[in-house]
Amino acid sequence: MDSARRPIASRSSGWAIALSSRLARAGVTPNSISVASVGFAALGGMLMLWAHPLGWVLAALCVQARLVCNLLDGMVAIEGGMKTPTGAMYNEFPDRVADTFFLVPLGYAAGVEWLGWAAALLAALTAYVRVFGGSVGLAQDFSGVMAKQRRMAALTLALVLAAIEVPLFGTRWSLLICGWAIVLGSLATCVTRSQGIARGLKEAA
Repeated sequence: MDSARRPIASRSSGWAIALSSRLARAGVTPNSISVASVGFAALGGMLMLWAHPLGWVLAALCVQARLVCNLLDGMVAIEGGMKTPTGAMYNEFPDRVADTFFLVPLGYAAGVEWLGWAAALLAALTAYVRVFGGSVGLAQDFSGVMAKQRRMAALTLALVLAAIEVPLFGTRWSLLICGWAIVLGSLATCVTRSQGIARGLKEAA
């Protein structure tokens, strides 16, 4: 397995294999799927800023659509035989933009604007640390308490809960807790990944 490829269990699921094969046969490029993930993130972020329960539910669906795009772009590229010279760039850059489009609005929706910016910055930093490990010859480390899939799972859950909590109680604790969890969890992920890089470099010396 490519050491720069995130391990995803659903990659071997029947629906993912069938859908990626259909996209490849239709000539849909993996890079266009990566760009589509940014579109879903932009839409999801705007829906979060709408600050309406329906908007939060739809935003949660956009989070999951983004993850499906992240799954399918690699499958179309590798299993579908449509790998491109710029694939590595499209695999990373849209993800950072998508994270920002989701996490910055989270802070505004929670009522603590700076929290969303901090979450977006630390999410980008987790990716930087991972890619840095690969740049010094180590296998990229996709682990961590708040790796991408876990960030998006936490966000999805918080949005669904907020759609219930706000109409009933008028509070936004689910969004606020999610923001803090992503900030602290991303910081912890940066630390554990950095420690792993340090160990790997010492072992290779």
